[in-house]
Amino acid sequence: MARDSCDGCGRPVSVAGGMENVWTFGQDDGSDGTAMTLEFEDGTSHMLCYPCLAALPDEPTDDDVERLERVDEETSTLGAR
Repeated sequence: MARDSCDGCGRPVSVAGGMENVWTFGQDDGSDGTAMTLEFEDGTSHMLCYPCLAALPDEPTDDDVERLERVDEETSTLGAR
């Protein structure tokens, strides 16, 4: 499972899938990551942890991603504009 950091808050994340999981099956098949990559309407993409995904508005922009802040291990919030 690939490891990286969240584009929003910077917490370490794992991304499901990838070449290192191609021959694994069952419970440890690499399908459980802690982040997901979103592609926005403007063509940009951001890898975000699930707490940051939950903090984003319905139609996020790059500005929303830049305002993401880590509160603790389980929550993120949008900072002031």
